[in-house]
Amino acid sequence: MRRVVVTGLGCVSPLGNSVDETWAGVKAGKCGIATTTKYDVGPFKVKYCAEVKNFNAENYMDGAAARKMAPFSQFAVAAAKQALDDSGLMGKQDILDNTAVYLGVGIGGLDVTEASLKSYVSSNMTRVPPMTIPELIPNEAAANVSLQFGLHGATHTVATACASGTDALGNALDVIRSGRYDVILAGGAESTLCGFGTLSFTVLHALSSKWADDPSKACRPFDKDRDGFIMGEGATILVLEEYEHAKARGAKIYCELAGYGSSSDGYHLTAPNPDGICGAKAMTMAMKDAGVEPKDVTYYNAHGTSTKLNDSGETKMLHIAFGDAAKDLHISSTKSMTGHCLGNAGSLEALMCVKAITDSYIPATINLDNPDVEGGCDLNYTPNKGINMDVNVAMSGNFGFGGHNGIVIFKKVN
Repeated sequence: MRRVVVTGLGCVSPLGNSVDETWAGVKAGKCGIATTTKYDVGPFKVKYCAEVKNFNAENYMDGAAARKMAPFSQFAVAAAKQALDDSGLMGKQDILDNTAVYLGVGIGGLDVTEASLKSYVSSNMTRVPPMTIPELIPNEAAANVSLQFGLHGATHTVATACASGTDALGNALDVIRSGRYDVILAGGAESTLCGFGTLSFTVLHALSSKWADDPSKACRPFDKDRDGFIMGEGATILVLEEYEHAKARGAKIYCELAGYGSSSDGYHLTAPNPDGICGAKAMTMAMKDAGVEPKDVTYYNAHGTSTKLNDSGETKMLHIAFGDAAKDLHISSTKSMTGHCLGNAGSLEALMCVKAITDSYIPATINLDNPDVEGGCDLNYTPNKGINMDVNVAMSGNFGFGGHNGIVIFKKVN
């Protein structure tokens, strides 16, 4: 089987506009959640989110191009530029001509949809901005990455809700293994921070709302006082490359993307199946694909959304998939710092796994003051303080509306 390694990283997140800034924030236990500034929160019950801060699209692309993109596409192009620069592939057109793009996007330009509908209504249904459709459709992030950097391989968008970024990585892994491509830019992008998006999730009783006085305390995965997830935004891109191809060009290799598992609950449109069996099936599938046993996995980056059902259900999955080894597993939810970045969540948390391996560090779950043991959250979630230790195998799990379960596994390359 062809091996697949990570040779480039790029990130725009609520903790910073680069991989280094984001990872430094994680190690410091910094929280990127604050009072919303993108729109007037006065009419809304939920008044905080995890915004990308101080982002200037023109640092990464021509201003005219940026003005034709929704924020989620701008974030994707910025992350892709960082990743290509990091990989040493920028400007190597002989390789870029056969480089593919696989991006996960859960929703797309929801903010563009809201703004365009306002224009539509206020003009008595006679006017919308001319770039409405090109900006809002989910595939435009991947398309703009391809366009900006001359990537002429396949360009695909994966939409499996909050598992989108994970499934994009898994699909890219399978394609490189097949021999179709040697290099794929894979990851996710999302920006749905607008009043319409906030209200739509609020009426589903999905969002945290009781921490307006101190939003940094709002995301509390596995804690008794958790009351819902916090919306985030951003983009994360990993350059995935066939191992021999990477070695031949002298590429820097971070680690190996070694396994992928995917399943469907077939249970409910928004709620996870509380028995955890199908999520555990994806975990077991990924471990088999990676050639590892439960005892081999050092770190699990949890989906850990800070909702009652998800956190207890995910813990049950881990008990089923890992058996007795679950008690020795180091777990954390970095959403406690970044919020839930929806289609970008899986790719951002995959980045956390890569950095955990290369930096020998397990991130904390901040705000975990009172673990909800009675509610089924009874494992080691690395409360409030990270750990310096070797990480040989790291797993990331993400689970989306509709019952989508996605798991990826990274391994140290010795």
